Amino acid sequence: MSTKETQLQEELAQARAELASTVDELSGHLDPRAQASRFAASTKQAATDTAGLFTGDGMPRQEHRARNVKVLVGAGVAVLALGLRAVLRKR
Repeated sequence: MSTKETQLQEELAQARAELASTVDELSGHLDPRAQASRFAASTKQAATDTAGLFTGDGMPRQEHRARNVKVLVGAGVAVLALGLRAVLRKR
C-alpha cells in the first residue's frame, strides 16, 4: 500500500470517528428522556431563582436564568389577573 493510500485510510477512519461522535451527541440531545430531564432541571432552577427573588436574594446574574424568572413571575401575574377577572364577573 502506498503512503498516500495509508494517509487517506487514516483520514477516513478519523472522519468516521468524528461522525460517530457527532451522531451520538445529537441522539443524546434528541432523546425524549434527556429533554424531559433538562426541562425539569431548568424548571426547578427557575422556581428556586423566583423564590430567591422574593426572599431577598435578588435577580440571578445569568441572563437566561433572569429571563426565566421574569417569565415565571409574568405567568403568575397573568393567572392571578384571570382568576380575579373570573371572580369579579360572577358578582
